[in-house]
Amino acid sequence: MDDDTRYEAVRGRDERFDGVFFTGVLTTGIYCRPSCPAVTPKRHNVRFFPSAAAAQRAGLRACRRCRPDAVPGSAEWNARADLVGRAMRMIADGVVDREGVEGLARRLGYSVRQVRRQLTAELGAGPVALARAQRAHTARVLLQTTALPVTEIAFAAGFASVRQFNDTIREIYAHTPRGLRAGARTRPDAVAAEGGGVVLRLSHRGPYDAAGVFDFLGPRAVSGVEEVTGEPGDRVYRRTLALPYGHGVVEVREAGGKGGGTGGGWLPCRLHLTDLRDLTTAVQRVRRLFDLDADPYAVTDRLGDDPHLGALVRERPGLRSPGAADPHEQAVRAVLGQQVTVGAARALAEALTAAYGKPLPAPDGTLTHLFPDPATLAEAPLTELRMPDARRRALRTLAVALADGTVVLDPGADRDEAERTLLALRGIGPWTAAYIRMRALGDPDVLPPGDAGVRHGLERIGADAEHAEDWRPWRSYALHHLWDAAARNPRPSRAPRAPRAPRAPRTLSRHTTPETS
Repeated sequence: MDDDTRYEAVRGRDERFDGVFFTGVLTTGIYCRPSCPAVTPKRHNVRFFPSAAAAQRAGLRACRRCRPDAVPGSAEWNARADLVGRAMRMIADGVVDREGVEGLARRLGYSVRQVRRQLTAELGAGPVALARAQRAHTARVLLQTTALPVTEIAFAAGFASVRQFNDTIREIYAHTPRGLRAGARTRPDAVAAEGGGVVLRLSHRGPYDAAGVFDFLGPRAVSGVEEVTGEPGDRVYRRTLALPYGHGVVEVREAGGKGGGTGGGWLPCRLHLTDLRDLTTAVQRVRRLFDLDADPYAVTDRLGDDPHLGALVRERPGLRSPGAADPHEQAVRAVLGQQVTVGAARALAEALTAAYGKPLPAPDGTLTHLFPDPATLAEAPLTELRMPDARRRALRTLAVALADGTVVLDPGADRDEAERTLLALRGIGPWTAAYIRMRALGDPDVLPPGDAGVRHGLERIGADAEHAEDWRPWRSYALHHLWDAAARNPRPSRAPRAPRAPRAPRTLSRHTTPETS
């Protein structure tokens, strides 16, 4: 895109570009999302920025009307596998806050200088500035949704000092922290009265097939760790989360809200955390699970005109490809699901959780455990699982590889390298590695080889595996359409054969026995 194209998107208040770029208005000193409902500024007064951090670096403050800090993340970072894409996923997960820029560079396998140079070249800001913008957003959420003291919020959001916190809030929001809290749309005491926790609106871009996501997660929900309650259209997904500083319980509602622009909106979410420093990480993991940063417009542009798949795409606008709240958990569950039904895989995961999961200090409804971590499974006998010994050995091999770092599945992992390492493990085949790549690593371009649902879905739409290459780079979304087609149109059962007329007994030769004839 050039700046003239960006300005046309701003004139049209095009929600598709929220999070892709930001609009700085030089005369007012604010920056907005492209779909901001305010009066469109004149072209010569506008400057465009690739990130909120770049706009803040230029001395602009966030618009109070459109809240540009709350936009969905750019889908580009999910699709890209280069240094910048990997770095952005890790910054969003809170790596810079926990480990500093040096820790980020070490995980990426580059020098600190190289990481800074590439991020600044593409996003107009380095890793520190990008993390600072994220901390400011976290602080605003805590100020406006909790009754915590301002001092506690400063450190929970990741700031090194109260002074740094105050200066950042004034610079970005043109308010003191207490002034920002006073302007909240919902009073913190009202939030506490409704059940406490941190209340969020998880924004998404364009149409969102919430029913499809809940239909996918419901049958796979592991008792004790997850649950889906309520009636279709108003269901609630709840689960436990193991986080860097503690643990949490997340609650996401299917009945979301609609935003302005061209159809974006949000899913209501409530987080209960034992340590508020985990807020940023918890939010990003929930966003990956529900695939909230996807770009449904790009997916539709690519798949909607396909002669075989197009009708399915138009029938289910906003279809998502669910990821994982915990990549290690998802990898273990992928092995449990080898060559068995969804129900059988869930039963195995429930047995594993009951035997080796870490109990919560106090049950939260039906949620009682955290899913077992790889280090625990690496030392476990796994005799509680009713499965072939070969698969039990494969599960232990995977757990050891995850525990000692042989296999890396963090948000910034090199997906190609992770798949190669997985395939080198005994008992991990191409289907399992591809499924882990799609869900645990959030790759939008995966079509698992040998998948029965894919084969049956291709038959239903009259396509073949070679044609599926045309669906790059969004084959993960095509996969869900194929699974849906296969489920709605199961293979017809064979008609019973007509009874044969009795035949005269034949003479047995000297090479034939009654048992084999």
